[in-house]
Amino acid sequence: MKELLEKYKSELQKNGKVIFKIKVIAKAEKTAFKDLMSDNTIKLAVAQVAEKGKANTAICAFLAKEFDVKKTDVSILSGKSAPVKLIQITKEKI
Repeated sequence: MKELLEKYKSELQKNGKVIFKIKVIAKAEKTAFKDLMSDNTIKLAVAQVAEKGKANTAICAFLAKEFDVKKTDVSILSGKSAPVKLIQITKEKI
């Protein structure tokens, strides 16, 4: 999984944008990457509960920190109320 994350980070630096799928496991002990599914969907454990957007906010904050971008640069393109989400992260190319 680490290799895939590095690939996504590299793509973000090169293209200014990366899109990938995650599967969320809410109410976990802590927010962290957990596993990689066979279709390259990343399992992400989230400490927040999945109600009123709390988990989505935590996901965006966690991914922003991991990819070194602002929270506003992380978007959930689809799956806002589902466990499988399509994520887009953008960053200005330098």
